[in-house]
Amino acid sequence: MTPLASAAAAWSGHDTRLIVAALAGIAVIVVLITKLKVHPFLALALGSGVLGLAAGMPFAKLIDGFSTGLGTTVAGVGVLIALGAMLGKLLADSGGADEIVDGILRRSGERALPWAMTLIAVLIGLPMFFEIGLVLLIPVVLLVARRGSRPLMLVAVPALAGLSVLHGLVPPHPGPLVAISTLKADLGITLGLGLLVAVPTVIVAGPLFGRFAARWVDAVPPERLVPEARDGATERRPGFGVTLATILLPVVLMLGRAVAEIALPDGNGVRAVLDVLGTPLLALLVAVVVAMFTLGRAAGFGRDRISSVIADALPPIAGILLIVGAGGGFKQTLVDSGVGKVISQAAQGAHVPVLVLGWLIAVGIRLATGSATVATISAAGIAAPLAAGLSPAHLALLVLAIGSGSLFFSHVNDAGFWLVKEYLGMTVGQTIRSWSVMETIISVVSFACVLLLGLVV
Repeated sequence: MTPLASAAAAWSGHDTRLIVAALAGIAVIVVLITKLKVHPFLALALGSGVLGLAAGMPFAKLIDGFSTGLGTTVAGVGVLIALGAMLGKLLADSGGADEIVDGILRRSGERALPWAMTLIAVLIGLPMFFEIGLVLLIPVVLLVARRGSRPLMLVAVPALAGLSVLHGLVPPHPGPLVAISTLKADLGITLGLGLLVAVPTVIVAGPLFGRFAARWVDAVPPERLVPEARDGATERRPGFGVTLATILLPVVLMLGRAVAEIALPDGNGVRAVLDVLGTPLLALLVAVVVAMFTLGRAAGFGRDRISSVIADALPPIAGILLIVGAGGGFKQTLVDSGVGKVISQAAQGAHVPVLVLGWLIAVGIRLATGSATVATISAAGIAAPLAAGLSPAHLALLVLAIGSGSLFFSHVNDAGFWLVKEYLGMTVGQTIRSWSVMETIISVVSFACVLLLGLVV
């Protein structure tokens, strides 16, 4: 019996039930949001219930799983989003965002503007989690689009592409690092090949696709999230250099931590300091405190005004946090129901080349769970037995193939989907036509680059 036949024989009626349950849950969410105009938080909660009950989960386990997923997601990214929002609000209200926008517009013409946003996103996205980079870039993206009189998608898609590609393919992001460890790949080789793959991928999925997305999606961001422009000629505002340094401070701290972990031995004093300062939570907290002086004080704000600006940053993100948390609950329901495991077992029995198998497994888990990191970690564990005997270069390519698959078609069970939708004020359909298509382009183009490199290394 062939491996494919064995896999088919091992498939059970329960497995079919789980897949149907997952499709039913996703369909309920889409219909509730797009047709009945139900709030996404409620739609995600109801969709999770449909999925769990259809999959045969006990009601108590369903509630516990959804609550755990919601709480874990909010605990993991909620504080980071809040701190990033504070930094973004200080950046906007102090006039620092205007200064960055003016600097970008001065240094790049209209045709080069999407490319400038791509470079900024790549720089910020190298050491930073996607959610943090998105929160930091949103004020700049919105102001560049407004001040440059450019379609929002023309500016936003290059920034999103730069953040997403780095998050999925390049260490020190958690997914690639775990895959490197699991497959025993060389970090330096993976980093080098990852950058080779990232460059053409970002170009195609960012500035080039952004032109089409701007035609397909005419997004109008929520007014509450659009920073108010300030007149730099009549009001004090921080300079371009100090503003850029403040934005990059958490980037430098987290990148310093990653470099120290690679270059310095355990017990080294510098590494110990960077291990603390470079944690995402502390790095952003330090950046907010510094921004109070470099941005707030530079704009002439007193203590009361700075306190008011920070407080005003929180209400606009309350809904976003609930939606992101509900996305985490839906993801956990998918995991607890066994959908991800079914897809993994079916893919493991398929008779396909190892790079293709790694990509397909990651695609399946990504579609089922919504998490790029979960897809990367799970796919790496499944592919590990197949990695024996591969050369160091091909081990690195397997890591990148899995990372590529983990970015495939972000949809309603992905917290990033809801972050992008809410921050850019899009409908679910608009988000699919822009963000979801962009993620799929990233996955396919990067995997094609991996296959081409596999022919020459």
